[in-house]
Amino acid sequence: MFHTILVAIDGSEVSKQSLNTAIDESKVWKADLHAVYVIETGMLSSIPIDNTLEVIYSLMENEGARTMDECRETATRAGVELTTHIKQGHAGNEILKLAEEINADCIILGSHGKSEIDRLLLGSVTSHVVRHSPITTLVVRV
Repeated sequence: MFHTILVAIDGSEVSKQSLNTAIDESKVWKADLHAVYVIETGMLSSIPIDNTLEVIYSLMENEGARTMDECRETATRAGVELTTHIKQGHAGNEILKLAEEINADCIILGSHGKSEIDRLLLGSVTSHVVRHSPITTLVVRV
């Protein structure tokens, strides 16, 4: 039985499917539902700190806010209340940290992110979470 479910969202099609799965699970268990979008700031560490970095970060933040708004609308249409979070840092670590903060007992995330290349450049966020999560972790495959 789950009381609090956390779903990781990155705006990809598989994360949208993960949200739908999380909504279904939250209905079954009558669980609180949280969604997290992580701005990967590690990718920005090699960019000189100037206006360029601020513009890039602002664009990423805006994308996260838009994505969370879409998720909230999807959940509302399904009759589920959704609490959203936008974090920054390493996605895998931030997902695990938030799961602990909200006392989640289930994490739901997609089998891969926006592009397959992220596995090569960043390592797989999903693999990291599955490997390090002390709670039930559901991987949605499309």
